[in-house]
Amino acid sequence: MTLQNKVAIITGASRGIGRAIAETLVREGARVVLSGTNEDLLQDACSALNKEETCAVYVAGDASLPETAASLALQAKTHFGQIDILVNNAGVNLRKSTVDTSVDEWKRLIDINLTGTFLMCQAVIPDMIKQQGGKIVNMSSTTGKTPHHNASPAYGASKAGINYLTMHLAKELAAHRIHVNAVCPGPIETDMSKQWSAEYRSAVLERIPLKTIGTPEQVANVVAFLASDQSDFITGETINMNGGTYMN
Repeated sequence: MTLQNKVAIITGASRGIGRAIAETLVREGARVVLSGTNEDLLQDACSALNKEETCAVYVAGDASLPETAASLALQAKTHFGQIDILVNNAGVNLRKSTVDTSVDEWKRLIDINLTGTFLMCQAVIPDMIKQQGGKIVNMSSTTGKTPHHNASPAYGASKAGINYLTMHLAKELAAHRIHVNAVCPGPIETDMSKQWSAEYRSAVLERIPLKTIGTPEQVANVVAFLASDQSDFITGETINMNGGTYMN
């Protein structure tokens, strides 16, 4: 699997899954434009990636704003000349019931998770059409397919929206050889999972048939596959990664 001479935009790339995706794509030969809201973490990620050569730049900004999407597309073309891959990883979560979720909280999750994904797709599609090819990988969740006991309705709705958007764009853009897929992880070891109590971790593991929690690197490997030529006959898929917790 190689991404030599490919250029990727990765949102939500300053830590966790996003940073693992950036590291994996660079290792496979890609040059990357990273985005996130924490400029210090973005600088750190770029410094780590640029040890041997300049293969990473960043844009700090809010993923739900059109100007952030436009800036990312511009930076990719300015620094690296093209856009081959988009990974929509930016997202936020909330653990509240329907009654306890405020309208502002609902809007925030929809804006960042779903609208941000839409805006980034909208920003790169014209260039991908012009070059007659591209790979878009959206980060969804199994919660977008089936309700989770500890997730908010806003989070699930935003991820379900991403799943539909993925399938819609796959059909709309197939004639231009633009592949659009989504990855739907279950529990993954991140900064958030490190804060789980032993009791909660045990309960999570009990629900997973494989009795293990996924890693950011495992998610990144699937994203890299979907971004590569090896996935050229795959589009419109929402791929589960949850240790067998949810199958469809």
